[in-house]
Amino acid sequence: MPKFCANLTMLFNEVAFMDRFAAAAKAGFKGVEYLFPYDYDKNDLVAALAGNGLAQVLHNLPAGNWTQGERGIACHPQRVAEFRDGVDRAIDYATALGCEQVNCLAGIRLPHLDPLEARETLIRNLQFAAPRLQAAGIRLLIEPINTRDIPGFFLNQSQQALDIIRAVGSDNLFLQYDIYHMQIMEGDLARTIEANLALIPHMQLADNPGRNEPGTGEINYPFLFRHIDRIGYRGWIGCEYKPATTTTAGLGWVRPWLFGA
Repeated sequence: MPKFCANLTMLFNEVAFMDRFAAAAKAGFKGVEYLFPYDYDKNDLVAALAGNGLAQVLHNLPAGNWTQGERGIACHPQRVAEFRDGVDRAIDYATALGCEQVNCLAGIRLPHLDPLEARETLIRNLQFAAPRLQAAGIRLLIEPINTRDIPGFFLNQSQQALDIIRAVGSDNLFLQYDIYHMQIMEGDLARTIEANLALIPHMQLADNPGRNEPGTGEINYPFLFRHIDRIGYRGWIGCEYKPATTTTAGLGWVRPWLFGA
């Protein structure tokens, strides 16, 4: 049976961030993910998780100046030292939070940056990060993202990510498969997931168009959930969508999975 975690960056945003842990637990979630933990005290996050019986499923490596529009720095040749510092910071937080996987956002390729240089920079950074995270018991993931929501994002196809995983040559590098992003970029969701199941420890979802909850768009989520269950996927699925109204009002689609009803 698929297991779903709440993305606290996008869900329960009717309340302050630190109150979202309790809201997620009350709604029936057993795990949470969010973009970044670094603006919060580790002890406060640990207490929020423990106090609500939640697992920290995923967070991202530091990704540059998010409020200024940066969406990762891993493909930027001039930011390698900053990237490496971010790996250490991510290990520190993930270890404290009991988080067993972190995602690396490749970033937006700057207009003057040659695509081959961006690719080589990304590969070298991943070759640096993967063994260090592995030594700490943490999986490293990379995520293709659609270029409609983030124009110029460097990593935007499943095959491109798989090629980079092979080029890095580490057994601690995996594919974070976001159903919403890949529906926009390539479709063929069920077959792609099944063909690459061994490299997919984490998924995320939203419907398309609109990036709202399942059932609001074109993706046949009831079929896809049955398919994912049938092929033996055992990872979490992060609910990374914008509620069409309020978070609680839009949770009807997931309640049977959370409560088995």
